[in-house]
Amino acid sequence: MTHIKICGITNLADARCVAEAGADLLGLVFYAHSARCVSPEQAADIVRAIRCEFGAQAPRFVGVFVDKAVKQVQEIMGRVELDLAQLHGHEPAAEVRALYPRAFKAIRPQSVEQAQAALEEYQGVLYEEDAPELLIDAYHPGQAGGTGTCADLDAACWLARRTRLLLAGGLTPENVALAIEQVRPWGVDVSSGVERGKGRKDHARVRAFVEAVRMEDVGCTHPPKIG
Repeated sequence: MTHIKICGITNLADARCVAEAGADLLGLVFYAHSARCVSPEQAADIVRAIRCEFGAQAPRFVGVFVDKAVKQVQEIMGRVELDLAQLHGHEPAAEVRALYPRAFKAIRPQSVEQAQAALEEYQGVLYEEDAPELLIDAYHPGQAGGTGTCADLDAACWLARRTRLLLAGGLTPENVALAIEQVRPWGVDVSSGVERGKGRKDHARVRAFVEAVRMEDVGCTHPPKIG
């Protein structure tokens, strides 16, 4: 089954929708320049409430960090009780290893050659089987992520055959099934594609996204209804 991560959660109502829809991973952004940024205090309240309400059925919680010092990442992970850290900046492999076994690296290659170089640098820094090794996102010169544009599919296909890849970038309920069919990633990651405004999820689109992934997993081609 394709793993599903819904990212950029900023409030409890959206987090509850993500959990109810059956997503596997819930992303919380700790990057001040993002419209989806939350404080550790806000994030901790969300994590505690969802774990209390959903118990073993709660999604795993992923903190998204951009070029933050390892000690700061560790401190926030402990305060919020996060499961995993997604390093979405220019962090070298040594910093990913320093957070072993709870971190994975996001990369934004513009070609297969850049994807190959990234895999050589970061492969093997996460050994937990039920977590991604790399996330591929769309390249943007001025934004670390959340652009709503598509990742390089040639690079994504190459990586998906060699690592547990989380595919991000421009995914929506309407196109995620085709993206899975083309790339066959370990998982898919969406943020802006299920929003009604930055930092606010459209609950119908969240449910439709999860449904579209699950339908593709079982080989059903009928698009999900939104609404």
